[in-house]
Amino acid sequence: MRNERDERERNEPVGILGGVGPMATVYFMQRILDLTDASRDQDHVDMLVWNHASIPDRTAYLVGDSTDSPGPVMAEDARQIERAGAKFIALPCNTAQAFIDEVRDAVSIPVIDIVAETVGAAQAAVRDLTTVGILATDGTLRARTYHDAAAAAGLTAVAPDEVVQKDVMSMIYDGVKAGMPVERERFDAAVAHLRARGAGAVLLACTELSILRTDLSVDDVDVIDSLDALAARTVTMAGGRLRGDGATGAGGAGLVPITST
Repeated sequence: MRNERDERERNEPVGILGGVGPMATVYFMQRILDLTDASRDQDHVDMLVWNHASIPDRTAYLVGDSTDSPGPVMAEDARQIERAGAKFIALPCNTAQAFIDEVRDAVSIPVIDIVAETVGAAQAAVRDLTTVGILATDGTLRARTYHDAAAAAGLTAVAPDEVVQKDVMSMIYDGVKAGMPVERERFDAAVAHLRARGAGAVLLACTELSILRTDLSVDDVDVIDSLDALAARTVTMAGGRLRGDGATGAGGAGLVPITST
């Protein structure tokens, strides 16, 4: 049995800096529920969620199409989440990782690194991994957050060519963000393209692609879901227990799927 102090710390909520995008935030919360080993309501993770959809577009700023930086807005959001009582912050957006230093500098509580968690999940899922493929927004690729994290882990990172990357952006923006369906063949083609470039694991380094993976029932063990990696880390940092083997992105095998609408 936990003592009173342990129980109090267990019930301190997780802060979720969301809205980037809104559907991905809801999906992230669902994945936290799916990954938690809970037999009653009280076993689940308490969450404080700020679903701030009007944060300026991260990719537009990073590629130079906008001068409206999301960094200061996200930093202020983090301050509000900390003041509300969160013990750490999860940021369910890969592109927004480019601004994590601003967010961390604004608060005294930890902010989870989704990129590091995803690279670690890939190494855990694929034995003797040497090369990872990155499916992400133009902004994430421009910021090179995954390239740098892969290099730090002793891995080589490869990205799609220009033609395939254009279709990846279309799947994200014209498909998931717009609430429109995406054909499984397009997703599979992008994954196959990176495998052909030598990737032993393909990282879904965009939260909208995490949604798409579930909608399309993709269960390839070498396709690593960044939101699952972040959700698993969130559960354990909050003091919860992971369900089953606590899969952290290897296709989400054995986890309960949801369908976005």
